[in-house]
Amino acid sequence: MTPVELAPRFFLAVVVILLVCRGVSWLLGRVGQPPVVGEMVAGVLLGPSLLGLFLPGVQDSLFPDDLRPVLYVVGQVGLVLLMFHAGHAFTTSRSDGLARTAAAVSLAGVTGPLVLGVALVLLAAGHVPLQSDGVPVGVVAAFVGVALAITAFPMLARIITERGQAGTRHGTIALASGAVDDVVAWVLLAVVLAVATGSPGPALLTVGGALVFVAVVVFVARPGMRRLMGSPRVDDGTRLLGTVAVLFGAAWFTDEIGLYAVFGAFALGLALPRVPAADRVVGALTPVTGVLVPLFFTYSGLHTQFGLFTDPTVLLFAVACVVLAIAGKFGACWAAARRRGEPQGVALRVASLMNARGLMQLIALNIGLEAGIVGPALFTVLVLVALVTTVMTSPLLSWVERRHPLVEPAPAAAEAERVTS
Repeated sequence: MTPVELAPRFFLAVVVILLVCRGVSWLLGRVGQPPVVGEMVAGVLLGPSLLGLFLPGVQDSLFPDDLRPVLYVVGQVGLVLLMFHAGHAFTTSRSDGLARTAAAVSLAGVTGPLVLGVALVLLAAGHVPLQSDGVPVGVVAAFVGVALAITAFPMLARIITERGQAGTRHGTIALASGAVDDVVAWVLLAVVLAVATGSPGPALLTVGGALVFVAVVVFVARPGMRRLMGSPRVDDGTRLLGTVAVLFGAAWFTDEIGLYAVFGAFALGLALPRVPAADRVVGALTPVTGVLVPLFFTYSGLHTQFGLFTDPTVLLFAVACVVLAIAGKFGACWAAARRRGEPQGVALRVASLMNARGLMQLIALNIGLEAGIVGPALFTVLVLVALVTTVMTSPLLSWVERRHPLVEPAPAAAEAERVTS
């Protein structure tokens, strides 16, 4: 298919994707689900699990093989913008004197699902078709453990904001814990990807390149972005252009060294100063992100085959994976919060928020798919984990709020109380 033939197919596919995502998001919003859940579900519905099952000719016409790389690339642009926004949101989360509790919850939230995920894969190896050709079972186990350890930090922040809980104790703990949780999980994922290469050359390139990248971000990008955002002689249009240029440069470099573009985008978001001009730049990019990210969901949905669950071993592994993912994340975070002396209502709210994987796990899965670590069965199983743990978040929070109503002081009063104590 020539580029001239591909262009109209792309435009039609984008129209279908955006309309279906908006429709499914509206329907699920009626039952209290956030928009990202609708977009995740819509992506799966447009894949072989539904559209391809009942109308394979329509799916092939809408999403021909030649179009899929285009969806991937444009979806990656959306992910880069999203992770840049997530990195900036991380810098705005404060622990407000709850750093030790947040650290304990974060450590538990990474360790619990990581250990359980590794153990499950090692036990299931040889019984369930999980491994891609030539990939050691240890690499697959480590990847699954890291994927289960991820928290959907952007979604967590959105839920807390939408519910008006940004200044509450549980909201503060969850934001700080989720942000640290994701940073640790992304670093672990980078290690797994480096090990998966099977030779020291690419691993050394990744490690060495990462060190160079961190140095450039700290000593060049951070002061440069501060000057760009603070200069009175620069208008917002120039700030936006400069930010996008640096952002795409960071995405290119981290992709080249094997860390993938999302890592560079997140790191640059961390380097962006917390000033009004920077907030305006991020705000200007947000609508573009909302248009492009659904393309990523559809690309993921095209690789999700729920028909594989007709294999009893795959179905049993999927059920076990969902159960252990919830036990490892929700259970471990709840236990850590309780051990730190948090009330039952606070601990349950924090655990409910931390349990959502959402878009962040889908990003990790696509990275694993591109790296050849993840096969069709494992990809589908982990998509199911992301869907279940994300869909259950809002209903679970509502249940906790009914059973354990909290009366917390306003943020300013809480801060004054903390300072005086």
